[in-house]
Amino acid sequence: MADAFVAFVRFGDEVLLLRRAESDRDYPMLWDGVYGVGGESEEEIVNRVAVVTGIPEEDLTAEIYGPARGIEFDGRLNDVTPWLVTSESGEVLPASLYDEYVWVDPGKMQEYVHVFTDRQHEGSEKLLREMYGSVSSFLFIVKTAIGSEQRVAEEMQARLGGSGSLSTIQNEVFSVLHPTGMRGYVFVESSAQHHVEKLIGRTGGRDRKTRGPILSTPLKNAKSVLGTEAPLQDVLPYLEPKAATSGIEVGCIVEIINGAFKGEKSRVIAVSDTKEEVSMELYEQPIPMTLTMRADHVRVIERVE
Repeated sequence: MADAFVAFVRFGDEVLLLRRAESDRDYPMLWDGVYGVGGESEEEIVNRVAVVTGIPEEDLTAEIYGPARGIEFDGRLNDVTPWLVTSESGEVLPASLYDEYVWVDPGKMQEYVHVFTDRQHEGSEKLLREMYGSVSSFLFIVKTAIGSEQRVAEEMQARLGGSGSLSTIQNEVFSVLHPTGMRGYVFVESSAQHHVEKLIGRTGGRDRKTRGPILSTPLKNAKSVLGTEAPLQDVLPYLEPKAATSGIEVGCIVEIINGAFKGEKSRVIAVSDTKEEVSMELYEQPIPMTLTMRADHVRVIERVE
């Protein structure tokens, strides 16, 4: 049994951070999940979250817990277990240790100063985020060579399916995403940044289990992990499917990129969003003609001013 736990409450795509009161003796005015002592059962976790947040127990579900972390505070080493709890309500009334709350994009947790931060211990400011990653995930952006995005994504998937040294991170990298139209970047969902760095072979860090250097062959055309955790709000627009007619307006000049008229330029005279089609006039032909094509068979080369 661990000494304590921290429950991370998720509502939709956001996670709950609570600020400890100024009177707290351990981490005054620092941001936290829901801290509690003990925590042997899901019922205890849910009850503690309900007491601290004011969210009814029937709206809370304890989903998963991660490995306990040894953290020194209150004069001794404490084993603290992270939990993930989902909520059907976003209404919070902070109580107990806390006097303020905020729902945040997981990629923006880094903007807050968290509990367990000890200026004498390098990296302690990341402890709470690492604990969150062990029960949930973050999105990271990998910078690639232009035009190599799909190949890089496929090689990442191949590496994750192998049985070599990278097999140790197979359960730590959850998805590799390359949105259509995104040039120079690939999105990776993982529990922590160092797993993504190990996947692409671009790290000078050390393995947390073996304490040895992280060694893997650099993945061709995968340059680096961009910054740190990426806010979901910056990434989601690229993951949402868009209509093929998006960005095409009447009067635009387009080039046909598929079919018998490939390479011809035309002027858009009508756009059908429901059918995802465009009607165009081929104005460079000896005899101007009109035709209708799927919107994904053309690309805009000159927009309406």
